[in-house]
This record gives sequence, structure tokens and C-alpha cells, in this order.
Amino acid sequence: MTARIGVVTFPGTLDDKDSLRAVRTAGAEPVSLWHRDKDLKQVDAVVLAGGFSYGDYLRAGAIARFSPVMETIIEQAKAGLPVLGICNGFQILTEAHLLPGGMLQNNHLHFICREQKLRVETSGTAWTADYTAGQEIHIPLKNMDGRYVAEERVLDELEAEGRVAFRYLDVNPNGSLRDIAGITNAAGNVVGLMPHPEHAVEPLVGTGRTDGLGFFTSILKKLVNA
Repeated sequence: MTARIGVVTFPGTLDDKDSLRAVRTAGAEPVSLWHRDKDLKQVDAVVLAGGFSYGDYLRAGAIARFSPVMETIIEQAKAGLPVLGICNGFQILTEAHLLPGGMLQNNHLHFICREQKLRVETSGTAWTADYTAGQEIHIPLKNMDGRYVAEERVLDELEAEGRVAFRYLDVNPNGSLRDIAGITNAAGNVVGLMPHPEHAVEPLVGTGRTDGLGFFTSILKKLVNA
């Protein structure tokens, strides 16, 4: 049976097609999901792609969080459905309280687009199992509201529980606290990060590397072996 991975499109989503292609490249069946449709079409996992949903009005991800599709995703994520939030998807996950903390405007107040070096901090999630803890990867980064913040208590809990999934290396591009680039929930099925792994799955485009493909092969192997 082929694993089915859904990619949600909101008004203003930019990277849904790239995410669908990444899913297909990894060997899974990509399924397009529409923000107004509560039906997840029996997918086995969901990707919330990058972009500027609803123009980032109010706050990045604040309106998308109330889309009909998110009602189902929130419910099923709490029951174990694997969910990956990329950039705007990460912002939506924090607004939906599936991940703690929040995202603020970059500390330098500019949009940034660059290749970013990351360190994988944990391989113990549904989306990072094909990496090793401590592995260094290069992933494209592009955002305006990418500064991860949380209370010190929350940050300490994330560190103590091994829930920091990725950390920026060499340079902190947006002022994120403790150089955090991505985090996971306690169960390991929900992961969010600001960089864009879907842009690093083929050597012809993006960074010229395939460092991002592991996100999609990780979830595929988990679903196939479940």
C-alpha cells in the first residue's frame, strides 16, 4: 500500500506544489488538501506548506489556524497523525497550539532568503528518523516572521525533553531564541521548522543538495512500517 501524504493549500500558500513534488520524489502519493474542506481524504500524514497564508494579516498563521481543514488536523494530530509545518506551516502550528511558543518578525526587520546550515538535534520524530542527531545539513531559508520565541520555562522544557529538533549553525538568521530552527511535540508526530526542506530534495534546484529529502523519506518509512 502506498502511503498518502496530504499538502494543505491556504490562500497565500506558495510552496504547496514544491511540497507535493517532494512527497512524490520520496516515493509517497501526494494528495492536495484545500483549506475550506474538513475532509483529509484518508491521508496518512499532512504537510502545512510555506507561504503567506491570508497575507499574514493579524499575525503569520493566525487566520489560517481557524480554517475548516485545521479543525480536523488539530483533532487528528492530537490522536497521532504526523504533521509537518514548514515556515508558514510552523507559524500555523504555534497559533493552533500544536507546538509551543510563537513567531515574531525577524530581529533585523528584513525578509531573508539564503541557504542555511542546521544541526539535527533529534532523530526521534516521525519526520527526522532518517537523520542522525548531530548531523549538519543545508536547507534553504526564506522568511520575514521567523524569530522563534517562548517563555524561559518553555524553552527549558524543550531542551530537557529533547524537543528542539533543529538548531541554526554559523549564523542565527532571525534572532530565534537559543538558535532554535525547529521543534517537535512530546509525541514526536508534529514537527515545525522555518527552513524549507522541500526546496532541497533534488540536486538540480535549491541548494544543489538533497539534504531535505530525509524529512519525506523518514515519514514514508514510518508509515510503511507501521
